[in-house]
Amino acid sequence: MPVKTVTEPARQIPLYGEYEVAVLGGGPAGIAAAVAAARAGRRTLLIERYGFLGGMGTAAGVTNFCGLHANVYGGMHRVVQGIASDLLGRIDRLDGLNAPHLILGKIIAQAYDTAAYKIAADDLVAAHGVDILFHALGAGVVMNGERRIDALMVETKAGRQAIRAGIFIDCSGDGDLAAWAGAPFEVGDNAGGMMYPSMMFRLNGIDPDRAGDAWRTIPALMEKAEAAGTHRFPRKTAIVRPQRSQIEWRVNFTQLAREDGSAVSGIDPDQMTRGEIDGRRQAVEAFEFLRTVPGFEKSYIVDLPPQLGIRETRRVIGGYMLSGEDVLGCASFEDSIGVNGWPMEQHVAGDVVFKFPPIPESRGFNELPYRMLVPEGIDNVLMAGRCASMTHDGQSAARVSGACFAMGEAAGLAASLALSGNTIPRDIAVEKLQQMLKQQGAFIGRDQSVPEGL
Repeated sequence: MPVKTVTEPARQIPLYGEYEVAVLGGGPAGIAAAVAAARAGRRTLLIERYGFLGGMGTAAGVTNFCGLHANVYGGMHRVVQGIASDLLGRIDRLDGLNAPHLILGKIIAQAYDTAAYKIAADDLVAAHGVDILFHALGAGVVMNGERRIDALMVETKAGRQAIRAGIFIDCSGDGDLAAWAGAPFEVGDNAGGMMYPSMMFRLNGIDPDRAGDAWRTIPALMEKAEAAGTHRFPRKTAIVRPQRSQIEWRVNFTQLAREDGSAVSGIDPDQMTRGEIDGRRQAVEAFEFLRTVPGFEKSYIVDLPPQLGIRETRRVIGGYMLSGEDVLGCASFEDSIGVNGWPMEQHVAGDVVFKFPPIPESRGFNELPYRMLVPEGIDNVLMAGRCASMTHDGQSAARVSGACFAMGEAAGLAASLALSGNTIPRDIAVEKLQQMLKQQGAFIGRDQSVPEGL
C-alpha cells in the first residue's frame, strides 16, 4: 500500500549559531566530546533533546556506571579516567556516588544518584565554556556536496532551527546525524534482531536490615513464584541493587518485545509508544512481586524514568568495526584511543547473557581503535557512544558508559586536531591524539601501565 505524503513548502530556516564543533546528544559520549573540544579551545555546542544531560544514565534511569573498571588478571582496576574522573568527582562532592560493587563475582560497577549526575554534568560543561541547547531534537541535515554536512536541523519550541559547524560529533546513540548524512549503518544483528530494551525504575521505603543482600535471594524467589503460578517474568536475570541510600534500590527487571517476540525498536515511534506503555505495566508487575521480598513490603515506586532504556539501534560503519572476538580476546590496536573493560552483555529473548574474557588469565579489557569513530563516506563527522562502528556482539560490550566516555573524549580532541590542521578527522595524526589523551589523564591502554586499584 503506497504511503500517503504531505508536501511541505520550502522555507528559510533561522540559523541558531555557527560553531567549530557541534555535538548531538548529551549522554556520556556527548558530555565528554563537548568538554574535550571546548577544553582544547574550540567553540562548542552540545545539543540535547531533554532538559538535562546523562543520556540513558538519567533519561532511562540506569543509575549505574558500567565499564569504568576492568578485571585485570583477577584484580579490579579503574581503566576509564580523564573527563570521566572529573564528572565522577563532581557527583561524589554532591554525595551522589556509591562505592563500586561486585557483579557476578567478576566485574564491578558503580551506582549514582540521577539528580547528582544531572547537576554535576551541568557544572562540568559550564566550567569548560560549552554552549548548551536543551529541548532540541535533531531532525535532519543539509549537505554541502555528498561528503560534508553544512548544517544540522533541530526542532525546538521556537520552531525549526539550523546549526552550522566545522565538525559534527554524533553522540545521539542512534546514529541519527551520520545516517541522515548518508553514512552506511547496520541495525541490530542484520537479521531483524536487536538487544531488548528495558523500563528501569527505582523503589524507596526498603528496610535495609531486613532486605540484606536481597539481590542474592531474589532469583530463587522468582523461580518459586513462577513454579507456583503467582507471577510470570519477562526475563530470567533480574538486577535489583541498593543505591547510596540503602532505603532506595534500582530495579532492572523488564524486557520489551513486540507481538512476534522480537525486540521493540528504539527508532520506530509506534513500537516505542507501545513499549513505553508496556514497560510501565511490567514495572508495576515486577513491583507487586518485589513487595513479597523481605524488607520490600512497604516499598513504593519513587521513579519511572522519562523513557525506555534503549541498548541498540543503528551502528554506523566506520574504518573498523569492533567485534565480539575483540572483546573476548582483549584486542590491542595501534590507533587505540581508550579501553573497554565490560564483558559482552547480550539482552536476548527472556534473559541476559554475559560472556567474559578469560578471568583471571587475561588483562580483562580491549582497546578501542580510533577508526571506529570515523564513519565511511562523510568527511566532517565523528561518532562516539553506542552508535559507533561495532558489530552486534562488540556493541553488546562497548555500548556501556565507560567506553562511551572514552570514545567521546577522543572524538572531541580529534575534532580539535582536525580543525587545527585544516584537515578531515580521518586524516589526523593519531599519535598526536594519543599524546593529548595521555596528557589529559585518560588511559588508552597502548604503551601505558594499568592504573593501580579502584
